[in-house]
Amino acid sequence: MDLNTLFHALSVIVLVMPALLLTVLGVTALLNRHLSETLMARWTEVTVTVALLAAVSILGIMLFSGQRYVSVELGNWVVIHEQHFHFHLRFIFDRLSVPFVILTFVLVGTIGAFANRYLHREPGYGRFFLFYAVFLLGMVIASLAGTIETLFIGWELVGLSSALLVAYFHERPSPVVNGVRVWAIYRIADAAFLVAAVALHHLTGAGDFSGLMGTEPWPNGTASLTEIQALFVGLLLLIAAAGKSGMVPFSGWLPRAMEGPTPSSAVFYGALSVHLGAYLLLRVSPLLDASMTLRICVIALGLTSAVFGALAARVQTDIKSALAFASLSQVGIIVVEIGFGLRYIALIHIIGHACLRTLQLLRAPTMLHDYHTLENALGENLPQQKSMIRNLIPEPIQKRIYRFALERGHLDAFLDTFFVRPFIKVFTLCDGWEKKWTDYLSNNGPSRDQNAEEQTVAKTDSMEDIK
Repeated sequence: MDLNTLFHALSVIVLVMPALLLTVLGVTALLNRHLSETLMARWTEVTVTVALLAAVSILGIMLFSGQRYVSVELGNWVVIHEQHFHFHLRFIFDRLSVPFVILTFVLVGTIGAFANRYLHREPGYGRFFLFYAVFLLGMVIASLAGTIETLFIGWELVGLSSALLVAYFHERPSPVVNGVRVWAIYRIADAAFLVAAVALHHLTGAGDFSGLMGTEPWPNGTASLTEIQALFVGLLLLIAAAGKSGMVPFSGWLPRAMEGPTPSSAVFYGALSVHLGAYLLLRVSPLLDASMTLRICVIALGLTSAVFGALAARVQTDIKSALAFASLSQVGIIVVEIGFGLRYIALIHIIGHACLRTLQLLRAPTMLHDYHTLENALGENLPQQKSMIRNLIPEPIQKRIYRFALERGHLDAFLDTFFVRPFIKVFTLCDGWEKKWTDYLSNNGPSRDQNAEEQTVAKTDSMEDIK
């Protein structure tokens, strides 16, 4: 077996294992053949471990052979000749995708092992691992995507699993409401992503990232777009990245997402999902070289998000929200690094921060217990020292900053007023129209409610006649 054949065999394993896990868990759930907790855990452990070993082997082959870019083609799945459109399924293994997919398998495997014990005998144990499999498949597809349409598939799977796990405890109204809120804000980011994909097809004739960045492997690609074109597409992708990573002004959904169980909070909003927007910017980073205005916008958004996250994290009253905003602060710094062209540093920062934040979120419940035990032993609260910057700021300004941070910059109210509520109203209206139309078609005339009412009146009249 030559090197290329081995490489393609390993790449297929990396792609097939997450799909196999989702298939097994999904089909058994559809057939109402519920697997035991032990069997689910074993399936998850085996598939993630095999895929991780294959991904590490690919990295070893790339380092040994000196290959920096390998493409796996799965052909055109949709071709529309009149519109000059084709949906090309393509995956790439390079210096960006391989480390990120290895990070995905390591952290998702860790979360799976933790959740197996954390959710033991939980009624929704199987449901959690089903959504977990959807998330894993989405992350792998998004990490290895070679076209913008393929990336969008993974992007949507990650968003769907995130919203479903926010609403995991659906017996309570608050998680369901917050899940809908997260899903509504994701729609904004996804709409921007879709417009960028259409624009990219129109400008380059295809959705391949190689057509966007030239033939050079990451990070040395050169954008084939003009400055204005790069600015237009880049701003749309920046909006998509901001929505997915919870950056300003979309940060309001971030603390709401903590309604989900701790394992999902760790893998989504501390480790992987929150970094997916930064990963997208790294993938299309040649656009920043083509437009200085776009570069300035990326740096400004990163700085704003970093400062806002740092302020909000310091005043949160629960540890998971504090860690979520702390993650936002680091993501903002990563985006600034991308804006300045420090791509390898940004990638290393993503890997290090994701691992650290995962550990912190998994440790959070027991850490609070240990903290309270220490305070009880001391008989007083632990001392806190003012920072040097805080000593330099006047007291009135400190109070204004504190109130701004405590109210999370009023972004919750802003998002609810201008995005979430209009979104829900529009789709509720569309749902009502759809029900009326389907009722009319199914009855070939009046609605079911009207027919039911007429039948009730007829029965009443018949009973009176009998009497």
